[in-house]
Amino acid sequence: MTKMMPSLVMIAVTAALMGCNQSEAQDPKVTINKNPYPSTYQALPGKKTIIKNATVLTGTGEKIENADLIIIDGKISAVGQNLVADDATVVDAKGKWVTPGIIDVHSHLGVYPSPNAESHNDGNEMTNPVTAEVWAEHSVWPQDPGFNRAREGGVTTMQILPGSANLIGGRGVTLKNVPSESMQGMKFPDAPYGLKMACGENPKSLYGSRNEPPMTRMGNMAGYRQAFIEATEYKRAWDKYEADYAAGKNAVAPKRDLTLDTLQGVLEGEILIHNHCYKAEEMVMMIDLGKEFNYHSGTFHHAIEAYKIADTLAENGNCAAMWPDWWGFKLEAYDMVLENVAIVDAVKNSCAVVHSDSPVTIQRLNQESAKIMHNANANGFNYTEEQVISWITTNAAKSLGIADKTGSLEVGKNADVVIWNVNPFSVYAKAEQVFIDGAKVFDDKDARYQAQSDFLLGQE
Repeated sequence: MTKMMPSLVMIAVTAALMGCNQSEAQDPKVTINKNPYPSTYQALPGKKTIIKNATVLTGTGEKIENADLIIIDGKISAVGQNLVADDATVVDAKGKWVTPGIIDVHSHLGVYPSPNAESHNDGNEMTNPVTAEVWAEHSVWPQDPGFNRAREGGVTTMQILPGSANLIGGRGVTLKNVPSESMQGMKFPDAPYGLKMACGENPKSLYGSRNEPPMTRMGNMAGYRQAFIEATEYKRAWDKYEADYAAGKNAVAPKRDLTLDTLQGVLEGEILIHNHCYKAEEMVMMIDLGKEFNYHSGTFHHAIEAYKIADTLAENGNCAAMWPDWWGFKLEAYDMVLENVAIVDAVKNSCAVVHSDSPVTIQRLNQESAKIMHNANANGFNYTEEQVISWITTNAAKSLGIADKTGSLEVGKNADVVIWNVNPFSVYAKAEQVFIDGAKVFDDKDARYQAQSDFLLGQE
């Protein structure tokens, strides 16, 4: 009985303290604004439009000859043959082809602008192996003339990524390719952020040359793991704060950390991973890294050896963004085959994407895809235009988490549309007219729809 007395006293004291905490007035709840630089994008004025008599590639594997497409209020209203739209502007596209707007999942326009000058190369914060705190959107120069050139190539949406020098390089941003004075005016409404990560030679060679970690690929992995260990603890602290506050306690919020804010967003599934990763074994390790910390490993960019693990990528729901024939410029990019994209695409539930990572080839992503189709079919595949268009439309939209809004010509989707003068996979193909959300933003025969950068005005 004597031994029980202290315990009873402690219970009473504890109960009193708990009662005191629960009755203590709560400080204002601390919340993090997850969208402090919101999109201000407004679709340009558009008209009710019917595009008639075209060969239409829907982006969903369908090719419709002599087809019509109706645009109403910025959305695709109908796709098919013999359609009628009263009071609509008629575009006769007989002999022409129509596709969804092209999407580039890997661009550095605006952060590595043209003209290229060191003073406004703002794409890579090469000061620490982990810089998840930086956001590419804060470097975007909307006046980069490259945006206009890409639009003339049919590009309506693109993801702007930080460079690949760091293990974790920062957030990417998805933009609509419209003329704007601000980044926010281009920002794709409600598109999820991406997080740029990088495997292999780039981070280990940069920091190793400075005699800093990482110096090896095992150092790379240690760096990712340490970052996500810290992010896991950070998330746990915020989850506890939320639960305690909801229970009526006057909880103290964790100290804010910009780096860990972004990594927490990954752990909560709000931010999508985009891995610069060439080699098969490294992509497999990055998939396992995601499993270790319970996040999805997202899209592998450059993915030179994706063909070796096409089944693994499909099983894990990873997209692979690839070039047609850019390889061999460093050892980790050496083991390439020209059928890489086709081999990845051939697996059930795959997500093959063709990307640019270039201010030049972004203007010709249709012909980049054509090269792959040619090489693949010359070696036993049987790809058609209606399949290949998905590499730069539907699958790209899936990679960016915006497939419910754009990437295909389906009723209800944003009217992001390109009219091509001929088969878009011809070497003679040019985009004649480009629409974003139903508004014409480029017309190769009408100077009113040929936007020029303010930067270039008066310099010609």
